[in-house]
Amino acid sequence: MRHIPLKYVAKIIAGQAPPSEYVEPFTEGLPFLQGNAEFGDENPTPRFQCSNPSKKAEAGDILISVRAPVGALNVANCSYGIGRGLCAVRAQKCNPRFLWWWLHSQVNQLNSMATGTTYRAVTAEDIGALLFPDIALEEQRRIADFLDGETALITRWVELRKLQQKLLEERVRGLVTRSYTEAAAKYGCVRLRHVLWRIEQGWSPDCENRQAGPGEWGVVKAGCVNGGFFRPEEHKTLPAHLEPRLEYELCEGDFLMSRASGSLDLIGSVAVVPKLERRLLLCDKIYRIQLNRRKVIPEFVAHMMRSIPVREQIQLGTSGASGLANNLPAPVVRDLPIPLPPIQRQEELVRDLDQEIALINQAKRMLDCQLDLLAERRQALITAAVTGQIDVTTASGVRR
Repeated sequence: MRHIPLKYVAKIIAGQAPPSEYVEPFTEGLPFLQGNAEFGDENPTPRFQCSNPSKKAEAGDILISVRAPVGALNVANCSYGIGRGLCAVRAQKCNPRFLWWWLHSQVNQLNSMATGTTYRAVTAEDIGALLFPDIALEEQRRIADFLDGETALITRWVELRKLQQKLLEERVRGLVTRSYTEAAAKYGCVRLRHVLWRIEQGWSPDCENRQAGPGEWGVVKAGCVNGGFFRPEEHKTLPAHLEPRLEYELCEGDFLMSRASGSLDLIGSVAVVPKLERRLLLCDKIYRIQLNRRKVIPEFVAHMMRSIPVREQIQLGTSGASGLANNLPAPVVRDLPIPLPPIQRQEELVRDLDQEIALINQAKRMLDCQLDLLAERRQALITAAVTGQIDVTTASGVRR
């Protein structure tokens, strides 16, 4: 199969940052995309608008992220101003849907071309140099139609698996809410401030976007507590020229809470730090809450924080709008109501909840594996179709 540089069949438009005074929160103006943060499943959801964009994408253009994650794709469903984190690819001498699917097959190639230390990136020239298959427009259309149909089936399977995950999350929420309600009815509730010593937030210097190696320090990200358990891999590396602020070192048993997030569902997420294999520092988007362990145990408080009554209080007390800079003020945290059973009863509740949630988490891991397999299947199907390995006329298998 003959190939030609992409720039000969499509126009590549490199995004450019406009002056900051032209950019403001989105209302009714020309939507502006800074990068892939606004990407959806196929079309973006803008957070900003720009009255005088330097570069524009038109409806139907393919938007491609040129900064980490390199290669993320969306389709412009209207005109957008685009920032320097994006390129627009406009089909000129090729089928637009075939171009869309073919670009999916080029993500690994783009990542191999990406350069940079703070963040990896590619240029518009890199994208224009990608080798595009020189096949007839009618064949491109057939391949695009085939992939539209086959990937729609995979998307449906993915949606069903995600629905199952959501139901499992609701089951967890139901379990902890039942325990919360029963304990509150029997023992009463107190404000969190009555069972804590102090609340602190950490330090967020400019870090290297990679995991820390042996002898290096890491600074955790806000996402380290998502999902209700501590994720030590969610960190960045503290640069060698910066001295770690030891007062923010994380220790086994620390009780952490997310205080800032772009998602109202994630703000207020909590986790207890397990035994660590690397040295990590608290970031300023996470609260470390020092509890009075004569009155409460961290694991019990963590479960209660996931209950519906507490989550409602957290969301009511959060400042900001979804998708923007949401912040959970410390006074709101101090006023959260939690049941106060005796320590022995707290330990019993934690043990019972841990056992039930462990079974649910096992089912969630199985669903995660299935979602990974579906993603692999989708990518393999796309690559095989656009490279001619599948006869899409019959979809009967691999060509000899």
